[in-house]
Amino acid sequence: MTGLTTRVAAWAATGGYETVDAHQIFVRRSGGDGPLVVLLHGYPSSSYDWRGVLPALEATGASVLAFDFLGFGLSDKPTDVVYSLKMQADIAEQLIAGRPALIIAHDLGDSVATELMARDIDGALTFALNGVMITNGSVIIGEANLTAAQKLLRGRLGPLVARLISEKVIRKQLAGAFSTAHPFTEEEGDDQWSLLSHNGGDTIIDKLSYFNRERVEFAHRWEGAIRDWSGRLTVGWGVQDRISGEPVLEAIISLDPQVHVTRWPDLGHFPQVEDASTVSRLAVTFATSTVTGEHSDT
Repeated sequence: MTGLTTRVAAWAATGGYETVDAHQIFVRRSGGDGPLVVLLHGYPSSSYDWRGVLPALEATGASVLAFDFLGFGLSDKPTDVVYSLKMQADIAEQLIAGRPALIIAHDLGDSVATELMARDIDGALTFALNGVMITNGSVIIGEANLTAAQKLLRGRLGPLVARLISEKVIRKQLAGAFSTAHPFTEEEGDDQWSLLSHNGGDTIIDKLSYFNRERVEFAHRWEGAIRDWSGRLTVGWGVQDRISGEPVLEAIISLDPQVHVTRWPDLGHFPQVEDASTVSRLAVTFATSTVTGEHSDT
C-alpha cells in the first residue's frame, strides 16, 4: 500500500476487507470466542488508534471487532456519498451481523454509539447491545470547544477550506488535541497522515466533517439516548481535552446521573493513543463486567 508507514502497513496486514453496501471496509477481527467487543474510532483517524488497547481485550478471551468507518483509514473513500453517522451506524450493524455486542467508542464513534442506543430504544436494532463505553468526544455539541478548522469545515466554505488544509495543518490540529503529559510524536504524526491521506482521504475532509452538523440536527435524538437508554453506560474521559473537555462530561452526567465515570487527569482528547495501558484497564473492566451499578467517579 503506497504511502503507508511501515507501522501502518504492518497493522494493515493484520486485517482484511469486507464488502458493505458495495464499499470495501477495512476490518480486523481477533481474539477468542468470548463476548463480542466492537471498537469505534474517532475523527479524523481510524481503528489504528485502538492498537494499544487490543492486546488487553484479546487476552480476556473476548472476540474483538475493529474497523475503519467509510471514508477513513484504510476503507474506501468515495467522493459521491454523504458521510452521515447514521450510514456509519448501518455499517457497524452489518459487520456485527446480529451478534450480542459491547461497544467501546471514541469521538465520532461516540455519536455512532448513541445512534445505536437510540435504535435500541426504538426497538429497531438488529443485535443485543449489552453495554456502551464512550471516551472523549463532542457528543454534547453545545458544550464542545470546536477548533476554528472544525467550524469552517462544517460550514458552506468547507470545500474551500479542505483544499487549503495541508499535512502541516493536520499535524498541528492533532498535536493540539494531545495532553502535555503525553505529547503528540513525530512518529504518530507520520502514521496518522499516512492513514488520512491514503486513497485521497485528505481531499474529502470537509465531507468527513458532516457529522458535526448532524450532532446539532440530531441532538435531541442522540442526547436523549444517553438520558433514556436503560443499558450499561460507562464513560472514560481525559480531563486535559481542549475540545471535548469537562463541560461535555458534566453534560453527559446531567443526562444520566447513574453513568459510571472514570476521569483520567493527565490525558487529553486521544486517551487510547496517549496512554493505552490506562485506557486498557477500564476497557477490560467494562468488557468483563456485567454489573450496572450506580453512578461513581474514579
